[in-house]
Amino acid sequence: MSRKDDGDIFVWITHDFLDVKQVMDKVRSPRCGAIVIFAGTIRDNFQGKEVKHLAYSSYETLALKTMQTIAEQVKEKHGLHKVAIVHRLGVVPIGEESILIAVSSPHRQAAWKGGAEMLELVKDRVEIWKLEEFGGEEGGVWRANRDGQAGVKVSGGTLDDARQLDPPAGGGLQDHTT
Repeated sequence: MSRKDDGDIFVWITHDFLDVKQVMDKVRSPRCGAIVIFAGTIRDNFQGKEVKHLAYSSYETLALKTMQTIAEQVKEKHGLHKVAIVHRLGVVPIGEESILIAVSSPHRQAAWKGGAEMLELVKDRVEIWKLEEFGGEEGGVWRANRDGQAGVKVSGGTLDDARQLDPPAGGGLQDHTT
């Protein structure tokens, strides 16, 4: 697990099951009347195809720095009290969470807006990729961590081949960081 906790900002990347209550407790405060949590759950389909599971890979050191920067900026912009960003790596089965975003604020509007903005920035900028394995197909598709941005077919690959969880060689993965 890679983790950075600085008191009011908690960012971490793990291969373990994500515990919603643990993350909610990280941002809980008697000074706050609102906690907003987003739990990104693996669904069983994507664009009409059956999804077997997803596998996530990351450049962890850089991803943690990017997550920290996003957390700091959004926390300040919206006047949030505490924020947490947690992303899971490795194979994530259908129905389990791959990402948790939690924010606390004295008032709900700041929490809603800040949580939504944080999620979009994480999906757009953080150096995490996913391998989608579809039912009835060999290999998988690498994608940036934003829905709808197609990656490349992993030729002849299976999830077993991708257990190393490195993005495809040769620059096949699109860079969507800004």
